[in-house]
Amino acid sequence: MRVFLPSTLPALAEALRAGQVGSGIGSDADPGQQPGYAVTPALREAYASGDDEELEYAALTEAGRASLRMLAANPAAPPRRVVLAAEIPADQVKLDARDREPARVLVTVAIPIDEAVGTVVTALTATVPSGPAEAPGPANAADPGNAAGRGESTGPVSPSDGTEPPSRIPPATDDSPG
Repeated sequence: MRVFLPSTLPALAEALRAGQVGSGIGSDADPGQQPGYAVTPALREAYASGDDEELEYAALTEAGRASLRMLAANPAAPPRRVVLAAEIPADQVKLDARDREPARVLVTVAIPIDEAVGTVVTALTATVPSGPAEAPGPANAADPGNAAGRGESTGPVSPSDGTEPPSRIPPATDDSPG
């Protein structure tokens, strides 16, 4: 199962040092469970139509939003959304769909960093505000109170590509035998 794991640059650096992703630290998950996003039955139900690639893009987008929330919790982190993708056996993934997060899952094992199949990093860029001066910064863009609590930017700082992370991760393949 292709799972998209939200992160930040400091968390990615720690994963590279540790050689693995996933400890449950800094998340609302149980220890040892890493929140992630994947094509789940709840996500399929939330979309009236769409092929697997479109649904994977929706899961990737949810992971990007989760990365923004992680940035809000750590304003010292460089303003970059990070999403890792990994192929994880389905028996090591628990469904954890929540309101507005139908693709949410919990990964129950640590993922060796060399098993990650891709990484997306997107910069947050400052724009000139049209209203009263606000201090631009990642906390404004990642404020969980913005955009119905999804961490989407409504202030002077916005993701460089709108609200969607770029899709640079190859589509999942089914390598299962038979």
